[in-house]
This record gives sequence, structure tokens and C-alpha cells, in this order.
Amino acid sequence: MGRSLNEIAKELRDANKKMQLIYAFNGMGKTRLSREFKKLIAPKQNGTEDSGAEEATRTKILYYNAFTEDLFYWDNDLELDAEPKLRIHQNAFTDWILKDQGQDRNVIANFQLYADNKLTPQFSPNFDEVTFSFQRGTDERAENVKISRGEETNFIWSVFYTILDQVITILNVPEVADRETDQFNQLQYVFIDDPVSSLDENHLIELGVNLASLISSSTSPDLNFIITTHNPLFYNVLVNELSNKIGYLLERFEDGTFGLIEKKGDSNSSFSYHLFLKHTLERAVAEERIQKYHFTLLRNLYEKTASFLGYPRWSELLPDDKTAYLRRIVQFTSHSTLSAQMVADPTPEEKQIVRLLLTHLCDNYRFWQQEERNA
Repeated sequence: MGRSLNEIAKELRDANKKMQLIYAFNGMGKTRLSREFKKLIAPKQNGTEDSGAEEATRTKILYYNAFTEDLFYWDNDLELDAEPKLRIHQNAFTDWILKDQGQDRNVIANFQLYADNKLTPQFSPNFDEVTFSFQRGTDERAENVKISRGEETNFIWSVFYTILDQVITILNVPEVADRETDQFNQLQYVFIDDPVSSLDENHLIELGVNLASLISSSTSPDLNFIITTHNPLFYNVLVNELSNKIGYLLERFEDGTFGLIEKKGDSNSSFSYHLFLKHTLERAVAEERIQKYHFTLLRNLYEKTASFLGYPRWSELLPDDKTAYLRRIVQFTSHSTLSAQMVADPTPEEKQIVRLLLTHLCDNYRFWQQEERNA
């Protein structure tokens, strides 16, 4: 029987484990789970976010998810044609790491690990905004460039990672009185939701190894970590680097409830995510409950199959009329906010596309025929 995300958050809290790793496909509720967990650890007072609730959040849980990115926003000032700036909604954490600790250089260094090392952030004197410049191969320098969405996400992660590094260093001091600050003494949880959405495989592995090393360095008995991801490679890196023998698979059921299934080993040996994708789609087709997120699962299944068979593009596995199918799948799997607003729920004809493409994939590629014989 399915459960609510609040119930799953309680299970994660009550497990009281140093490290809990959760795999889930996009659209399964990872970010909502992080919010439910935050509300559980630091609940609102009388239904409002008063100063006490904000203080509880800062002192009990440090979390990174899609809402963390809301602390940063672009000021393009198009009317005055001003140069773009990334503004920072300052809070206790950003003020502490940038103003009090003077960690802006470490933020820049961490950012350049996962982005072009010639792309350099510059903080304003009061650390309320950031501009970016690009050093070309010559002495020429492009000032105040607008970075990509992926680079922006990497920058925000670099701020969070620098904060986390400092927090762990402080809490590793066993004598409370010897710590340089007492503001993290009550910290219980670090919840990280999918920091890898815009990284290529090399940088993704590097981030996973660095994060695992940082977590392993934590000696505080009171600090626990929860990480969720949709990326099987990132999941596998953390499993192996942390020697985390047991993880979880987060499922969302058709009635809106959720399941948290314990799995052993990495994503390949524990839950065979490609088979899980296939079975999830087959169930949705059989029960005539196809929703928009099933297009994402279908695309993931095609990508997995293409990678295994050595095709450079997953679209090469599509039936003859590739353009029409590709356009519809891309429309439904876009993460763009605008696209999400424009695309309605699938029509009966669009639902039939899921059925047709799933059947096409399973019937025409020996990889799946062999999988069925081995199942």
C-alpha cells in the first residue's frame, strides 16, 4: 500500500542512519520529499514562517534542492541595456560563508572544477550580486557575460558545497567550546536533491567522488545525510565511494501515493532501472493511466537501449517517421517552465504513441528480446 511523502519523510528521520541514498526517476517527487522532510525537522509555527521557524531551519537542517536556486536570480535590466548580474537573496548562510568566512575564492575554485576554468565569477563588495567574465585564449576578456542555465546551477551548487565543507570542518571539532562558531551545533541533517542535472559524465563523476569524500570526512555523530538523484551513474558513484550497501528506490503510484523500496548494491545490480522503466510503462499502458511523465520514462528507456546497443542518438531507434515522434516526445520531456505551462495532459492519440513506441522498442531490438528470456 502506498504512503504519503510525509510518512516517507518520517521513515527517513526515524531510521537515524548516517547516510541514506535514494534513486528516483524525474517526476517521482524527490524535490517534494526534500520539502516534506524540511517541514518535518523544522515545522512552521502556527502555520506561518515566523522568525523562530526560520531559525530552526537554519540550525537543524541544511538542504539543497530546486528551491535553493531561488536564492539567485538574474537582473538583466533590459530597459536600460545594463550588463547582466546574478543577484543573491542574502541569508544567514550566504552572509556567513561569503562575508564572515571570506570563502568567495573557494566558491570560485569549486565552480571552475565543473565549468570552464576561464569562466570567472566576480562578487560585488557586499556580496549581493555576481558578474561573470570569460578569459579568451589571448589577452582579450569578455566582461559581464550571461552564463548558461547549467553553469548557473553549477555556481549555486558551488556556494552550497563550500558552505557544507566549512560546516563539516567545524562540526568535526569534538569539543563544542573549541568550535569557531556555535550556529551549527544543533545541525542534524543535510538533504541534497539532485545536484547533477547539468553536468557531463566526467564532471558528474568528479562531483560524486568529491561529495562522497566530504561526507566520509564527517566525524560528527549527530550529523546525517540524505541524497536523492535521478541519475544512475551518480547513484553508482556514491554507492561505491561510500561503500553504501543499501539504498532506496522512490516510486510514485497512480493514486498519488508513494513507495520507498530498499535495494542493495548499485543501480545496475540492485533494481535494474531499465527493466523498472519498462515494467512501469507496461503497467501504465495496460491500466490506461498514461500521464505526461511517462513520456520522460519512455525517452529514458530509449536512451538506455541506444547506449547499450552503441547508437549515437536514441532517436535512431524510433520508427520510420522519426521526426513526428521525436517532436512529440521532446515536447513532453522538456524541463522548461514555459513548455510545462503550454503542454496539456496527453490526448488519447498521444497516449497511443507511448503504447506504439514501447511495443516497437521491445519487438524490434534483440537486447529486449534477450532481457525477456533472461527475466
